Amino acid sequence: MRPIIIISGPTAAGKTAAAMDLYDHAPVRLINADSQQVYRGMDVGTAKPDAEMLAKYPHALIDIRDPEESYSVSDFVSEASQVIEQSYRQGLWPVLVGGTPLYLQALLYGLDELPSADPAIRQALREQAETIGWSGLHRQLQAIDPKSAQKILPSDAQRIQRALEIHRLTGAVPSDLMTHNRQPKYLSFRAVITPADRSVLHQRIEQRFDDMLKRGFMDEVRCLMRRPNLTQSHGAMKSIGYRQTWQHLLSPQGDLDTLRASVCAATRQLAKRQLTALRKLSQTLWYDAQSPQMVEQMRHSVVRWIEKTGAGERPQMTS
Repeated sequence: MRPIIIISGPTAAGKTAAAMDLYDHAPVRLINADSQQVYRGMDVGTAKPDAEMLAKYPHALIDIRDPEESYSVSDFVSEASQVIEQSYRQGLWPVLVGGTPLYLQALLYGLDELPSADPAIRQALREQAETIGWSGLHRQLQAIDPKSAQKILPSDAQRIQRALEIHRLTGAVPSDLMTHNRQPKYLSFRAVITPADRSVLHQRIEQRFDDMLKRGFMDEVRCLMRRPNLTQSHGAMKSIGYRQTWQHLLSPQGDLDTLRASVCAATRQLAKRQLTALRKLSQTLWYDAQSPQMVEQMRHSVVRWIEKTGAGERPQMTS
């Protein structure tokens, strides 16, 4: 199996600093594993490294789609797999950096053989959602497949749409088609970075939103709203921060404090779900983001892991 390195954790935890440290000390290829940083024009709200930082620490799979376009977990697995192979041909260690556990799980364990997207069915579901809302479609999914519905939030338009699409295409219950393969495709070092104190993570989330506002997040959303073919129903605009801010800008009477509270509350819930999913990812090493030695400790752990894998002619890390 190809060895890969994974640096994950909840939003605002400090993954980027650890990834950059590895880049400074080793022949690595950084690969984005954040579902929102794939979109062009969504920079401030996704905490994407700025242009200067990306020039110094380039990441594959950043800015590869317009926000009007869809980007699925299968797209990620296909494209990340290609970059991993390219990395080895170039003598570089692949380092996956991001907080989307579904992407990491699918990359490690593969995807079930499911039908391809059907544009007509997706359009029909979007039109139905305009009438009864995605929560109404979630209730339909609950009646068809309680197991799938339990794992999907009523506001998660993309996953509700995909589950109902699978049912309409196959006539089968979506959860029955999931085999949950447990044989990993890659030999992996798996690091999760998060503050040990949950209240510190919450403080970081609030500070990050305040920093986003200072960096022009509202103007970024206004710019996105001016795109003629982009609507609130597109998957990119369902992401936390963008969804609430778009709605806020449509309602002049809305105040900034209410927006801040709404975004921070939704981000805390996202971080909670990320941590829950990452705990289910076996054989992970957890690092306290509050520790001054965290970055160095993680780098040394990576080096020891690589030594144990028997790197041979593979790229060599330095401590």
